[in-house]
Amino acid sequence: MADPMKIRASVQGDKVVVKILMAHEMETGQRKDAAGKAIPAWFIQSVTATHNGKTVLSAQWGTAVAKNPFLEFRFSGGKAGEKVIVTWTDNKGDKRTDEATIS
Repeated sequence: MADPMKIRASVQGDKVVVKILMAHEMETGQRKDAAGKAIPAWFIQSVTATHNGKTVLSAQWGTAVAKNPFLEFRFSGGKAGEKVIVTWTDNKGDKRTDEATIS
């Protein structure tokens, strides 16, 4: 299982700003190892963030995203003390879900 995401969510004005650091290798499938063999592709394909049961972010990613990706987004309607839940799924079927409390 992948390492937990680092998620920070805070109210700034009338928006909630969410910052996420995901631990993932994000291999493109185009690199070769020391023996010259191709390293298989392994990357996050989808990211979903929910707040009070509503999806506030839905993203589809490909191989062009860097290792340990950082994601920041904003949404309206959140209040301090509520939770934001973030889930990613990679191309090998691995899945990680973490949550943060809005401050």
